[in-house]
Amino acid sequence: MLSHYLIAGGILFTIGAVGVMTRRNIIVILLSIEIMLNAVNLTMVAFSKFAGNVSGQVASLFVIAIAACEVAVGLAVAVLLFRAKNTTDTNSFNLLRW
Repeated sequence: MLSHYLIAGGILFTIGAVGVMTRRNIIVILLSIEIMLNAVNLTMVAFSKFAGNVSGQVASLFVIAIAACEVAVGLAVAVLLFRAKNTTDTNSFNLLRW
């Protein structure tokens, strides 16, 4: 039963990693990062349940809270970049270059 959760987590993580590497839209990249974080949460909860303790589940709650903060900050940055350039394509963002 544990292997099913690990396979599902691996598939979700792979989907997220492919999304981060192949997409150029900043919103899709943020969503792919969230998929990767949820895959890690799934594996932590599965291992925690398998081991019989709740430490993985507690750590998973902290990861969810940090992910919510990351989404808020990332979305704010994405909105500011969209206002500056009128696009969400990451190739057109060179604001940090001299």
